[in-house]
Amino acid sequence: MADLEAIRRRIGARRMILVGGSWGATLGAAYMAGHPGRVARSVFVSPGALWAPEWEKTGEGELWDRLTPAQRAAMDALEARPKLMAWSLLVEANPRAAHALLPDEEIDPLFDRLLATVGSAATCHPGRPFTEPSSRSGFYANQMTSADALTVPDPRPALRRDPTPVLVLRGECDYKRWEIAREYRDTLPGAKLLYVRGAGHVIEAEQPALYRAAVTSFLTGGPLPLAPHTGR
Repeated sequence: MADLEAIRRRIGARRMILVGGSWGATLGAAYMAGHPGRVARSVFVSPGALWAPEWEKTGEGELWDRLTPAQRAAMDALEARPKLMAWSLLVEANPRAAHALLPDEEIDPLFDRLLATVGSAATCHPGRPFTEPSSRSGFYANQMTSADALTVPDPRPALRRDPTPVLVLRGECDYKRWEIAREYRDTLPGAKLLYVRGAGHVIEAEQPALYRAAVTSFLTGGPLPLAPHTGR
């Protein structure tokens, strides 16, 4: 949130447009709650939990349940490495020692392999080869974001008073629970929710034309390519 505010000040913008996917949606919503009036419009794609503590017990959705037998076997083989098993026993008791045992330069490539192995499970076609744009996910950034998300204040009271126009996109095959995307729509007065068929968690990769049309139309005030979802 502090980084986003610093960027806004650096570029001299009175208000910004935010587009965030997955955890980026969680961050964008938190920024809106903490900096009212600083966002002109927001697009939240395959959003993560609006407030993670609400989903701590039930879970946001399990990618594991969508893995094919081959993907599960490959994931088990990666996680069964002795050094990684030792790390898993150490990390809760002494995170710094765990990081020394498996520093970023060792665990990030392993994490990238893991994501490449299971990535298609986040789509409508588990088991089919699927390649996202090249990026380094950052294992420890991933882990610490999960932990930190459980410590932040609840943004929902502030968001219920925020009239900012918001577009929420949720794919038919997203492994995240449907109720998570729906909560964005029901919490934010200016939110519209589009249900995108034929797409999972990475909508822009599976339905790129529809994704571009929806985002462009929303940001320019044109008609949306899909009717907003109003049901439960």
